[in-house]
Parts: sequence; structure tokens; C-alpha cells
Amino acid sequence: SELFADIVGQDQITSYLQRVHDTGNATHAYLIAGGDESLGADLALRFAAGLIARGDAQAQDEVLRRVHPDLHVYTPGGTDGYLVEQIRELTRDAELAPIRAASKVYIVQDAHRLAGAPANAFLKTLEEPPAHAIFILATTEKHKIIPTILSRCQIYDFNRIRVEDSVEYLKYIASQEGITADDESLNLIAQKLSLIHI
Repeated sequence: SELFADIVGQDQITSYLQRVHDTGNATHAYLIAGGDESLGADLALRFAAGLIARGDAQAQDEVLRRVHPDLHVYTPGGTDGYLVEQIRELTRDAELAPIRAASKVYIVQDAHRLAGAPANAFLKTLEEPPAHAIFILATTEKHKIIPTILSRCQIYDFNRIRVEDSVEYLKYIASQEGITADDESLNLIAQKLSLIHI
């Protein structure tokens, strides 16, 4: 799918998420773990775009620009009291029907920040989610998420990107841009990239 075309080295994850898009058989909670913050958030947003848009190009574009009314993105932060209030707001909103799509999607970035009372408040929503609500949690620190939340999510762990995957993607970019590049040079670039990626 074009949504996942430039996600490098994560074929197992993206092929499953694409199957969810194709079949429409989504569960209520997913956890995308590992990578860096931007990679997890980006994949979560692309997954949400397919869930909400269902092939509608305009809706997909709105989700990717974060302006679709049935997409909600939360980044937990602040004191426990503030976090609990954020979760209560999310819970109240989740009870309301979607505005335009069949589902409402909630992306919780940096989900490992939910601990203690905020985590327990969120757990209640995960235990009895509204039928139209889908939650996508993204984190770089899965070990900090309480086991009861993990147990209610389908979990997808990022693989470390292999040099071979990067070389193939660099070849693809070069061909798209009409650039001629030899394998040795691409391999060297890919090795340098591996030092700064996951």
C-alpha cells in the first residue's frame, strides 16, 4: 500500500496492518513499540489513515494532516492530576459517535508516560471500549507500560533496520529520482544510516 510504501525494514508489521485495512477487521487496541518517537508516531498515523479513510483519498489526506474530525492524537504530559483529566476527556469523547467515519481513532503517543492513576483510568476505557473506538498506542519504552494495558493490545515491535533493507530503499529512491548510483556507494550510505537509526 502507498501508506506504508516508504516504511523501511518493517515488512512484517506493515503487511499485517495492511491486512487490517483490506479486511476491515480491526481490534480495539494496538501498541506500536520501539524505533524512535517519530517513527512510531508516523506509523500510527498511517495506520489510522487507513482505518478511518477506507480508500477515500480526501479523508486519508485529512488524517495524515491531522485535521480529520474522527482522529484524536494525545501526547500525555504534566502532573498525574492533569494526565487523569486528559484520560477522562478522551473517555468522554470516545463515548460519542464518529462524525464522518465508521470509527474514531485515538493515537496515544509516548504511551509509557501513562503510569499510576492515569494508567488505571485509561485501562478502564480499554477494558470496555465503545464499539466504534480504536486506540493506537506508540512508545519507545514498552517495558514501562503496565502489563494489564499490554494484555489488551495487539503488540507490534519494530525490527532493527538492516543494511540490506536500506540499500533496497535507496535504490528505489534513486530510480524514482532518475539518479544512477552504484551498489558500493549505496551500501556505504546504508551502513552510515545504520549507525543513527534504530
